Amino acid sequence: MPETLVTVGLTTGHAPFVESARDRGDLYISQPYELYSEENHEAWKRLFARIRPRWEMYANPFFLRGIDILNLPPDRVPRLSDINKRLEPLTGFQAKAVSGYVPGFLFFDCLRRREFPTTITIRDKNRMDYLPEPDIFHDTAGHVPMHTDRAFADVLVRFGDCAHTAVEMTADIRDIAERKRRLTSVIRAMSRFFWFTVEFGLMRGGQKGICAYGSGLLSSYGELQHAIDSEDVQRYPVQMEWLINQVAEIDHYQPLLFIVDSFDHLFSLVDRLERWMREGKLYNVAPGLPDVADSDLQSFMKASA
Repeated sequence: MPETLVTVGLTTGHAPFVESARDRGDLYISQPYELYSEENHEAWKRLFARIRPRWEMYANPFFLRGIDILNLPPDRVPRLSDINKRLEPLTGFQAKAVSGYVPGFLFFDCLRRREFPTTITIRDKNRMDYLPEPDIFHDTAGHVPMHTDRAFADVLVRFGDCAHTAVEMTADIRDIAERKRRLTSVIRAMSRFFWFTVEFGLMRGGQKGICAYGSGLLSSYGELQHAIDSEDVQRYPVQMEWLINQVAEIDHYQPLLFIVDSFDHLFSLVDRLERWMREGKLYNVAPGLPDVADSDLQSFMKASA
């Protein structure tokens, strides 16, 4: 009888452990650290070494402080348990391992509970740049250092509140088609807000007068510099009306970015987002990207059941 080999490796798109969890319907999982291969650790090492000098030049100071506080290892994939030991006492947040995409309401509800859904796979060491889906480098070296800052962490929790408000405001609509229409518009507005702030936001400060706080920028070697230095990027003070109606495209560097003054400013914008939600101002935002996946819509629908 041939021996059964245990497949080692947690590479994005080639991780039997994660694929089995998905097949079982398990969204929340463990981080089987022993399954990371030497190639996985090498990928992390290369990513970390390459981007570190650009963080020093283009990242916001709260992020840089977070990198130091978390003591992320430069030469190997981090253990989420080690991250959480340092993170939770600061802001109550924890990195929570997941097997893949987390539908919209569940994602925002995690934020409300101060849990950040975290991918455990890492990109192939020969594909260091653009990925259509997040990996552990994007999540733990892009997002999680920001969660060490109390003001920013509170923004995420407030954003989670907005998801509950969306459910509350549409729960009594008996016409199912109309409820879906309104929820689809609200989800699109929330997605655009999240995209242009938490993922690709700029703020005032830093060596060049503006710096990055969006995790999509902070985890991208190429786009981090491009966002700050390139003449091809339009940068404007954030405007709520523009933000929620602006098409968000994911397959190229962002040509348009928005600037906030501070995380207190950002928190006030999330407050306004919820206020507009209650006033019915998000039921007819401009059509277009991002598309609202059926899984996202159904997650909001089920939450109101």
